[in-house]
Amino acid sequence: MPTIYPVVRARSGMVVSPHYLASFEGARMLREGGNAVDAAITANAVLGVTYPHMCGIGGDAFFLIYDNENDRLFGLNASGRAPYAAKREFFRSKGLSSIPIRGMLSVTVPGAVDGWCNAIERFGTKTLSEVIQPAIEYAERGVPISEKFYWWITSNIDLLRSSPKLAEMYIKNGRPLSPGDILVQRDLAVTLRKLAEGDRDEFYKGELADAIVSFSEENGGLISKRDLIDHTSDWVEPISTPYRDYDVYAFPPNSQGVATLIELNIIEGFEISKLGWQSPECIHLMVEAKKQAFKVRDRYITDPRFVEIPLDKILSKDYASQLREKISLGKANPYNSSKAGEGGTIYLAVVDMAGNAVSLIQSLYYAFGSGMVVGDTGIILQNRGAYFSLEDNHVNRLEPHKRTMHTLSPLMVFRDQKPFLVMGTMGADGQPQTHIQIISNIIDFKMNVQEAVEAPRWLSGRFTIGDPVDILRMERRFPQSTVEKLESMGHKVTCIEEWSQIMGHAQTIMINKTNGVMTGGADPRGDSATVGW
Repeated sequence: MPTIYPVVRARSGMVVSPHYLASFEGARMLREGGNAVDAAITANAVLGVTYPHMCGIGGDAFFLIYDNENDRLFGLNASGRAPYAAKREFFRSKGLSSIPIRGMLSVTVPGAVDGWCNAIERFGTKTLSEVIQPAIEYAERGVPISEKFYWWITSNIDLLRSSPKLAEMYIKNGRPLSPGDILVQRDLAVTLRKLAEGDRDEFYKGELADAIVSFSEENGGLISKRDLIDHTSDWVEPISTPYRDYDVYAFPPNSQGVATLIELNIIEGFEISKLGWQSPECIHLMVEAKKQAFKVRDRYITDPRFVEIPLDKILSKDYASQLREKISLGKANPYNSSKAGEGGTIYLAVVDMAGNAVSLIQSLYYAFGSGMVVGDTGIILQNRGAYFSLEDNHVNRLEPHKRTMHTLSPLMVFRDQKPFLVMGTMGADGQPQTHIQIISNIIDFKMNVQEAVEAPRWLSGRFTIGDPVDILRMERRFPQSTVEKLESMGHKVTCIEEWSQIMGHAQTIMINKTNGVMTGGADPRGDSATVGW
């Protein structure tokens, strides 16, 4: 099918991200001798300037890193933990039955900076100072606001007006910054320079750490110096499942990566390709697989240091068969998940000339995170703690120094024991749903990666608080006959704009192991770009 963006192919290196400046700077890092890890962190840091509503040093990150020399895939969990003082009794004493979505009580320890430093130390060839230099320059000089960024600004204008620092950054002369206006972030530039000079210790033990703690105390938060000093990232083993003739690797808990793998295990039992692309029968089975997978996710997934998670059981093909039996071929099952998570996330993919690959996802959780900016540092703190439950019997209940269940879930797909796809997306609960649509588009329906990324998408379940729990959003590019048939099956369909950002900004690189050609798939739903040569 024709695509809006060109199909980009290259042999020497490739970066795909949701903003063209980040893709450009990541590719330039590769051209200047950096490897995939160096380039990924460069692109991530630049995105913290060009897409500061979605990511930044106040948030968390997850890495899947393929080291070609050792022919091994590594996972790096750079997500932060709840403060030591974060106890359910504390929130109840304030009359709260759930953790506030915004404000300091939603803040957990930011993990991204420690993740950057760990990844560079183990696999990088450049220093932290070198890889974040482009981000410093963009923060100082300013970057133009895009139409896509403007949508997020106007969608969150009440939050921005309520925060003096956010208002100072995004509202000028009483109106929000508009497309073409320049966003200058001098405070953030100064902070990034301090980080470049002081490395990890500056953020978790030094002047920046002191600023975060003081700000937290002044604004009723729970973050202490001990929380920052004790923070560590963890190297973990990725989890996987076969799908057709491929092996799909995802991030283990506390990530929701298991949801993608369970969905794939379920739909593998159906002859998806014979049902027809965009057919109501195909979409129905995928939506129903999502419902079953998310019930398992919501039952089991949290910080594995606190709860034993039966991964072997829930990722088995036998378990998928049991879940498949719960799906009616002609009728939608009810879905009752009460959680909602707006997308405040970036995903980027990098492959270098040596065959190393990075699948990196980084987030503030909601757009603009907690809405809290640390003094004059320009650091927007994430609100990931809002995902914890205050119910005593909930698997993801709040506990001191615990990681919450995370929606962030980078992927890699292997073929014949080598990376075939480096892929992921922003979009909270939409991530596993977008994953299976793109994987099926490529494997079952033989699309190239740009076609697969641009194809119309659906999204099942709540996106924002107040949404019906079982809503099925579909971009208007689906045939009307498909929509009507799904409605007759009992799906509560809402058709939305043709290229909706709530469907995520998905990015993908396909690797041809025979000739080394990389093919990029960049998502027009963002300001995405594939840069390769």
